Amino acid sequence: MSTAKPIYICDQCNEINIKWSGKCESCGSWNSLSLQENNIAQLSKNKNFKNSNPITLHKLNDTEKKISRLKTKNNEFDRVIGGGFVGGSALLVGGDPGIGKSTLLLQISAQCSSNDLRVLYVSGEEGIDQIRLRGSRLNIQNSSMDLVTSTSIFDIIKILSTQPKPDLVIIDSIQTMRDENIDSSPGTVSQVRSSTQTLINFAKANMITLILVGHVTKEGTIAGPRVIEHMVDCVLYFEGEKNHPYRILRSVKNRFGPTDEIGVFEMTSLGLQTVENPSSLFINKEDIDLSGTSFFAGIEGTRPLLTQIQSLVVKSSLGTPRRAVVGVDSGRLSLIIAVLEARCNISFSSHDIYINVAGGLKVTEPAADLAIAAALLSSFYDIALDSNKVYFGEISLSGSLRPANRSNIRLKEAIKLGFKKADTSNNNDTTKEFNDKMEIYILKSITELNKRIKEEK
Repeated sequence: MSTAKPIYICDQCNEINIKWSGKCESCGSWNSLSLQENNIAQLSKNKNFKNSNPITLHKLNDTEKKISRLKTKNNEFDRVIGGGFVGGSALLVGGDPGIGKSTLLLQISAQCSSNDLRVLYVSGEEGIDQIRLRGSRLNIQNSSMDLVTSTSIFDIIKILSTQPKPDLVIIDSIQTMRDENIDSSPGTVSQVRSSTQTLINFAKANMITLILVGHVTKEGTIAGPRVIEHMVDCVLYFEGEKNHPYRILRSVKNRFGPTDEIGVFEMTSLGLQTVENPSSLFINKEDIDLSGTSFFAGIEGTRPLLTQIQSLVVKSSLGTPRRAVVGVDSGRLSLIIAVLEARCNISFSSHDIYINVAGGLKVTEPAADLAIAAALLSSFYDIALDSNKVYFGEISLSGSLRPANRSNIRLKEAIKLGFKKADTSNNNDTTKEFNDKMEIYILKSITELNKRIKEEK
């Protein structure tokens, strides 16, 4: 009887290879192929699946079972995950060390416990006394949640099987968990993948909501194989600067809600507090007489969010001028600079350029192009922009402006915060309904923006 030949599976893309090589031909990653037992060949030869369970077919239009959500009493967290936890779902939370992941999840556990939900908090990094000390600091020491410290997957599954079934289980962190069947240290690719799969399978079979905490690499991605993000239903990133009090919880994958949704929190002495109106935090009208500042009416997920774009353009003494960017994609900035040089006859080749988004927020949507260009031109000409004006619109390589989506939501948020003017590329019915509430100017090209800023001097 012939034995099954071994196969090699890429840890990053899960591609199957019949022989080992230093580089995966599918995704291009190095040293990512690991040896696996080839059970596929043996399974394909077995035509008699006597012990297999019958498969039940379901209809797409079956509405008998509706998805119920578990509310956490934390409005920002519920917003990000789509309105509450879905029973049997698995969530992965990543973020830089010390950003506040454990603090946030401990607070979520306490809030769920007060909502008559059974919560089990599993820590593989801290002792019980350390968790209690943090709970006392957060003023949640009277919470009824259950605590356990363990790094063994088998012990955790045994606890979940023998104790009353919890509604929510938090694993902090998945990199500290180990599967005794795998001969490798915790944190390795095989351990992280196996531990994740075991926990998710048990959680889905018993309709338990599972939250996994994941460490991040130097590149800012969750450590471990990429396949972990495909296993879970929701991937959340906790962002922010340690020297800024504000934290952003961003959804990058969500099977039960919108992606790119954000929740804003403020780090205080009592932990992370929700920020109900984040737009008021990221704009500052105190420096209205200074050049290089513009206000961008943006959209994060389903939420309108106004941010302040800061720019500084100064003469450079270096052979190669500096380009320092914080909160904006550097490639997008290079594109905007190139369009301004080509279409407006402006030379930035002898100037250092610094771009910053106030408050530590990261802006990724192309509609911020117009606000960035306005801030650059304002600093270049040393002309202060109107502090009651917002900008939004996408810049094309030809210098023309493309409309931004959901302009009505952007304008409503701007009016609510006291802005009276808007420069935009949107010329449609949604902007006309705001003509009696604010002065809206429709721009067609970047040269028109350049001309308007010059006239403000």
